[in-house]
Amino acid sequence: MKTSLLLFTSLIFLIPGSAAGQKEDPLPVNQFVVIANNPGPVISKDIYGHFSEHLGRCIYEGIWVGYDSKIPNTSGIRNDVLFALRELKIPNLRWPGGCFADTYHWKDGVGPQSKRASIVNTHWGGVTEDNSFGTHEFMRLTELLGCDAYINGNVGSGTVREMAEWVEYLTSDSDSPMTRLRKENGRDEPWKVKYFAIGNENWGCGGNMTAEYYAAVMRQFSTYLNNYGGNMLYRVACGPYDYNVAWTETLMKDPATRDRFQGLSIHYYSLTDGWNNKGSATDFDEIQWFRTMQANLQMDQVISGHEAIMDRYDPEKTKGLVVDEWGNWFDVEPGTNPGFLYQQNTLRDAITAAIHLNIFNQHAERVKVANLAQTVNVLQSVILTKDDKMVVTPTYHVFRMFRVHQNARLLKTDLVCEDYVAGDSKIRSLSGSASVDGNGRVHISLANLNPARPLTLTCPIIGETYRKVSAEVLTAATMNAMNTFDNGENVKPRPFTGFKYRDGVLSVSMPPKSVIVLELSK
Repeated sequence: MKTSLLLFTSLIFLIPGSAAGQKEDPLPVNQFVVIANNPGPVISKDIYGHFSEHLGRCIYEGIWVGYDSKIPNTSGIRNDVLFALRELKIPNLRWPGGCFADTYHWKDGVGPQSKRASIVNTHWGGVTEDNSFGTHEFMRLTELLGCDAYINGNVGSGTVREMAEWVEYLTSDSDSPMTRLRKENGRDEPWKVKYFAIGNENWGCGGNMTAEYYAAVMRQFSTYLNNYGGNMLYRVACGPYDYNVAWTETLMKDPATRDRFQGLSIHYYSLTDGWNNKGSATDFDEIQWFRTMQANLQMDQVISGHEAIMDRYDPEKTKGLVVDEWGNWFDVEPGTNPGFLYQQNTLRDAITAAIHLNIFNQHAERVKVANLAQTVNVLQSVILTKDDKMVVTPTYHVFRMFRVHQNARLLKTDLVCEDYVAGDSKIRSLSGSASVDGNGRVHISLANLNPARPLTLTCPIIGETYRKVSAEVLTAATMNAMNTFDNGENVKPRPFTGFKYRDGVLSVSMPPKSVIVLELSK
């Protein structure tokens, strides 16, 4: 009732001509109402997670260079990448896949490096890997980053025993063959592992299973994934790709199946013309830009569809939705290995990141984890490397700007905006979300999807007043602006002053194709 009263009050405030006998003025075309005094659910920091698969140059060359490398490193992990990821405050990192996870046998990647068995990466390029980056190296990486481990187990080609022993090796403090093996390999104390996935894409590269068959297999595997000591696993069941709600229903409808996991994954990539015609990451026109934005916005519908099924069987929202693969997927850069999925990253990708993170924020009650695909040198990465050079991408900057939402509380908002029209199609021109942190600071994140039109947005801030407003903006002169190894600062955030705040109303003049984050404090 209190919220309704505030909304009613705000409408009166925004229509000064609404008193009796006066002509009403129309509402502003672009309006983003923020209810500041009625915070909602916590925005899980883990929706700002990342994904590091053994794919192309993500692990080897991108993260891992080895102990003897001339590239500055800590325990074989390159320092420039390490420091850049720390700046993002990444909350969790998913490994070792992806499709690679269901071909990975963890015991091949522990022990003396000279004695580790090699593996042919059959999914990605057919290259032979020496397993020099394994369990100990990955867990060391998470410690250096101060983030949680999200490990993806092997259901497709692995065994129940293999997965159960991996969890024991990682987390048990009891005297057992696995803990003794861990100690022999140089680690006395068990690690903490927060997230553990029971397979990956088991409807496809993880075994081509039906939903019913996977549900039975998942129940079996999950039974033997024990909680050791004080470690509590958040078990993630493999969910579907995009709109396949039937898979979700199969896993949710049976209580005996539903009780075996805490989170259900979904994957969704923004494809404009299907898997066979992805288009260039850097050479595109406005129609292709528009279609990418259109595909990005569909993430909201994808989540809503799975939420509806989950709400039917889990109205208390005890099960989390885990969007552990998302992002733009374009053709590889010319001249690179098609199996390595290396693509450049432009301002278009930055807008994509802002749209997705705003959507995840808005679904905070159900979406608990998300992982951008991928961290370094693969798909929509936040970092690119070449030999000893490193550059951060426009997507990286959006994650840095949006980190203020991590573990903040979602604020109710209402967006009304003009359409962005291309030919016979149209989408909304703006994306946004808002939160309040533990210190009472409000953060509003906005994106103007239109690459040609500046927009003025009116933001009534209802229920609280603020004294200070600051902001930064990410934009560029062209749609395909990017950072390169020769010009690493072509696209980067800058201080933003194109706003006014008066009488509780924030007015923001948004440049075309821009991302803006504003902070209001008392």
